[in-house]
Amino acid sequence: MERLISVCLWLTLVLYLIFRVAGNAEGDVLNALKTNMADPNNVLQSWDPTLVNPCGWYHVTRNDENSVTRVDLQNGNLSGQLVPQLGQLPNLQYLELYGNNISGIIPEELGNLTNLVSLDLYLNNLTGGIPPTLGKLTKLRFLYEHFKIFMWLTSLVSL
Repeated sequence: MERLISVCLWLTLVLYLIFRVAGNAEGDVLNALKTNMADPNNVLQSWDPTLVNPCGWYHVTRNDENSVTRVDLQNGNLSGQLVPQLGQLPNLQYLELYGNNISGIIPEELGNLTNLVSLDLYLNNLTGGIPPTLGKLTKLRFLYEHFKIFMWLTSLVSL
C-alpha cells in the first residue's frame, strides 16, 4: 500500500510538471518576443516567463480557456524584430503593434494565425513585402502596414 501511494505521488508530480511546461507554451512565445525587443519604457515588465501562463500580463488578453487572443502593444516605444514564434499562438485574433520602432521583416509564420482578425503594424520600420502566407488568413479583416496594404490586397486578388 505504501508503494502504491509513493507511485501515485510520484506520478502526480510528473504530471504536474508536464502540464506546467505545456501550459506555458504561449507564455514562451510572448517571452521570445519580449527578449527580442528593446523596451525603454518597461511596457513589458509584467511579462514574467516563470508564471504558468500569461494571464496577468499587461497588454495580453486571454479567452475563457486561458489562450492568448490579443496582444496590444501600440505606441510602446518598442524596438527590435518580430519573432517567427508569434505564429504559434493558435487563438490570437488581434496583434496590435502600431506606433513602435519595430524593424526587419514580417515573419511568414504569421500566416499560421488562422484566427487573426486584425494585424496592425502601422508606423514601424518594417522592411520587405507582406508575406504571401498572410493570404491564408481568411478571418483577417484589418491589415494596417502603412502604404503596403494596397500591394497585399492586390496579391490576394491574384491568388
